[in-house]
Amino acid sequence: MSQITLTFPDGNSREVPRGTTPKEVAEGISKSLGKKAISALVDGAHWDLQWPIEKDSSIQINTMQDEVQALELIRHDLAHVMARAVQEIWPDVKVTIGPVRDFGWFYDFDREDPFTPEDLGAIEKKMREIIALRDEVKTEVWDRPRARAHYEAAGEPFKVELIDRIPGDEPIRMYWHGDWQDLCRGPHLQHTGQLPADAFKLTRVSAAYWLGDSSRPQLQRIYGVAFRNKDELKQHLHFLEEAERRDHRRLGREMNLFHMQEEAPGQVFWHPNGWTIYTTLQDYMRRKQRADGYHEVNTPQVVNRKLWEASGHWDKYQEHMFIVEVDEEHAAQKSINALKPMNCPCHVQVFNHGLKSYRDLPLRMAEFGSCNRYEPSGALHGIMRVRGFTQDDAHIFCTEDQIEAECAKFITFLSSVYEDLGFESFDIAFATRPEKRVGSDEAWDHVENALESAIKSVGAPYRIEEGDGAFYGPKLDFYLTDAIERVWQCGTFQVDPNLPERLGATYIGEDGEKHRPYMLHRACLGSFERFIGILIENSAGRLPFWLAPRQVVVASIVSEADDYVAEVVETLKAAGVRAEADIRNEKINYKVREHSVGKVPVILAIGRKEVEDRTVTLRRLGEKATEVTSLDEVTARLGAEATPPDLA
Repeated sequence: MSQITLTFPDGNSREVPRGTTPKEVAEGISKSLGKKAISALVDGAHWDLQWPIEKDSSIQINTMQDEVQALELIRHDLAHVMARAVQEIWPDVKVTIGPVRDFGWFYDFDREDPFTPEDLGAIEKKMREIIALRDEVKTEVWDRPRARAHYEAAGEPFKVELIDRIPGDEPIRMYWHGDWQDLCRGPHLQHTGQLPADAFKLTRVSAAYWLGDSSRPQLQRIYGVAFRNKDELKQHLHFLEEAERRDHRRLGREMNLFHMQEEAPGQVFWHPNGWTIYTTLQDYMRRKQRADGYHEVNTPQVVNRKLWEASGHWDKYQEHMFIVEVDEEHAAQKSINALKPMNCPCHVQVFNHGLKSYRDLPLRMAEFGSCNRYEPSGALHGIMRVRGFTQDDAHIFCTEDQIEAECAKFITFLSSVYEDLGFESFDIAFATRPEKRVGSDEAWDHVENALESAIKSVGAPYRIEEGDGAFYGPKLDFYLTDAIERVWQCGTFQVDPNLPERLGATYIGEDGEKHRPYMLHRACLGSFERFIGILIENSAGRLPFWLAPRQVVVASIVSEADDYVAEVVETLKAAGVRAEADIRNEKINYKVREHSVGKVPVILAIGRKEVEDRTVTLRRLGEKATEVTSLDEVTARLGAEATPPDLA
């Protein structure tokens, strides 16, 4: 038998017979490694311990200490173990597929009766019994007719269809976990006993169409999460509880901010409280942009297809656009328009109106642009993923030599905005030239160096994402990390020489000749809708005082205090505080609880003594302690807190 050479991570190599498996390699190193091994990396590919190696390769033996590979196998094997458990409890259930996803897996089943929470408990118990059996995991490669015949005999029609859908004539890989068998690419663990029995949980059941096709049978999907040990599971379950507590949809109801309804999918119905947040944030951004040298514009929402064709969006983005057909008077055919999905082409039209000189550059043009993009209904998520939204969009028209300074200026601007909104740090991803691109290497070198120099000049940390730039220019993406360690991509800065050329944008240079400007696309928040959702979840509804829609409730303890309550409210309003009265005939503890659920930051309680002394009793959200203070003092203090940070 011919030999092959395997090279290990430390650089050492070993000759072994062709067809040697990673399991044999691990056992050849030591018996303990042979027992602890879970998989291998062979030339960088994740490799089952049973798969033979047929050529010279690099190899790394994985154990449970290798987090990425371990989690993939744990979650993949648990999907199979769950399916086995379901069929052991309910033998008539048909199985389909069970991929790894996010922090766990799901598996789709064809069962007439719906699964219940009690069923999930029974399945978990059976799964632990299977794990305790330490059943060997085996794999074989079958030809297609044999695999198809096997599933036909077993009465598994979904598996038969899957085999028919596998392209080409390649063999079919089959896996056994004990006596239970599934069709799978692998890899898998050595035996069920390698699974951590205390580090997984089945979380929920949902409906799912077979292969995502609503015309096909409706199945039941069981979700599970899994980790390497019970502490990691406990941490994740705590994260899920915290995420649920912070869910902007739930808080939106409690705070009476907005609602969505089926007559306008992906569109937000803002209530007064929510619209207060929206307009306060917009006013803040307007002042910040004006102070930073931006000129605000407003452009049409319905634009003829001719502009989208000229910009290139009609060909590349049409599936995401809402098309509007208009019967123009006396026209031979309908006029085809689209709701704008982005503002860039319209901003070029503003730039093109009138002659521009190099002295006009850089020209910073901003718009709170209302955009509409088609998103599949299954992708919609509260106000985080919508079809109608408003961007804090801006475009900077500049010369090539101005790119570095404008980039540094924007990073500084964005940093101050994020800090004011409660995010003291952010990460930058620098996406460089892709393989397929336009422009010379010299031009790319110049622009990429400009962006990198700008990042370094402001001292911001960054990472390189090789090849992830647009075909016409590099970009920076800005990522925020929230209070529970979730990462959100919000801001962006993108260099674009392409759109000005397509739409004929020019300026007169010092030499008296026409030149193409560079167009810098930039946004801080992204969309207002999504960013407000992030703010709500980051703060768990306890927004900064200046941004809170209801800042102060002045609550009476006795009816004799009603007149003084009204005076306090008017005094606070005059100081710029959003204040309201609660003089209902309810006990003060009831009022405090109700307004705390609504996330009102400050409640001022007023009884007989407060009326006599012209004081208030101040209670802040989340605090049990109260403070008695004079009306003048509380007005000055809350008036200062209500001042937006850019005006303080």
